[in-house]
Amino acid sequence: MFELIRQAAEDIRVPVYIVGGYVRDRLLGRPSNDMDVVCVGDGIALARHLAKKLQPEPYVAIYQRFGTAMLKHEDLEIEFVGARKESYSTFSRKPDVESGTLEDDQNRRDFTINALAVSLNDEDFGQIIDSFNGFKDLEDKIIRTPLDPDKTFSDDPLRMMRAIRFATQLDFVIEDATYQSIVKNKQRIHIISKERIASELEKIIRSEVPSKGFKMLFDTGLLHIIFPEMAALHGIEVINNIGHKDNFYHTLEVLDNVSRESDQVWLRWAAVMHDIAKPPTKRFDPALGWTFHGHETLGAAMVPRIFKRMKLPLDHKMKYVQKLVMLHLRPIALTNENVSDSAVRRLLFDAGEDIEDLMTLCKADITSKNEGKVQRYKENYDILLKKIKEVEEKDHLRNWQPPISGDEIMKMFDLKPSREVGILKTMMRDAILDGEIANDYQTAYDFLVEKYKALN
Repeated sequence: MFELIRQAAEDIRVPVYIVGGYVRDRLLGRPSNDMDVVCVGDGIALARHLAKKLQPEPYVAIYQRFGTAMLKHEDLEIEFVGARKESYSTFSRKPDVESGTLEDDQNRRDFTINALAVSLNDEDFGQIIDSFNGFKDLEDKIIRTPLDPDKTFSDDPLRMMRAIRFATQLDFVIEDATYQSIVKNKQRIHIISKERIASELEKIIRSEVPSKGFKMLFDTGLLHIIFPEMAALHGIEVINNIGHKDNFYHTLEVLDNVSRESDQVWLRWAAVMHDIAKPPTKRFDPALGWTFHGHETLGAAMVPRIFKRMKLPLDHKMKYVQKLVMLHLRPIALTNENVSDSAVRRLLFDAGEDIEDLMTLCKADITSKNEGKVQRYKENYDILLKKIKEVEEKDHLRNWQPPISGDEIMKMFDLKPSREVGILKTMMRDAILDGEIANDYQTAYDFLVEKYKALN
């Protein structure tokens, strides 16, 4: 591909370079399918000319407003742009753009490790152009802005979150002046759209050790602005020499535990939000100590509001997170050898196809400095898993549907839609879940006939 880009650039007589993340990731030995191509000239014309050399000829998406073009070839997504310099107004991250040199283009990059370029020109093909010692920062695992960090972050405040995201993904350290500039400029994040913020936050959540990013978001003050409910989890209150755990750091431990078990991003979001309602439900009882009664119910009610504000999807993904937040205490409450089949049936009924994810979250939620306590919980957790498997195999309750529907109940007794239909349906469901009757049509039919007679 490099040779084809070189040929296309030579044909239309423009200098051309590979820049940014693709160069960074190749030097780090990380896979990368996104390539940024900068030419000192017309990037759109270069994209069109390259497309004619490829088989099959790819579609070239043109973004005239931004002066960029994009094409896909095999497993590569390649973006083309003419070298440019940018200037920003105070109240927008959208820059005024004009044509520039490669040096101008490197100056506008967010971090030194993203300002590296590789020449594809005849005279210096393959040479790395490193104007800001980005290669050394790669070696030293440092995130640093190429220019004054105050200007870099003021121009485009999303770069503050990108700094934390790259430090989390790559396990790098943010250089001190750059870090302090994030603290200083954090209020500028207000001009960034909720969608862009959520996108960066999700990339942090998808990282191998997401707690690292959340700690930096908290310490810089960004988290208090973009996710105040999570920042409110921080801290320990002590009354009568009795304190509670720091629910912020507990949440991060749960998130890391889940991340070791699953890369399912919405399960990770559930870990982030599972205790989100502990601050408003916190109470001190002289006899019991600190309590958080009902935090699972209030937390489930908070999930849609947080998703809406963050511009996260308000669909089945949100409902999935909401369900796991609501149910996250249930399995722990059942972790003893004498748990009834009825309680397990109800858990299976309520969790449905998400039972495995719920159990993963609950196991991750077992955190304590008391190793003996953790071990006991995990042993009981294993007992519950075995019980769930036994009941599921016997009663087939996953994604359970009643053997007789509400419509069938109306036909059976010549009823119109009414409260009586709901009562009969609930009686049948409870009888099956409590093990009073078998989960089959005829048994349920006989049960309903008997209950209908009793009601009338």
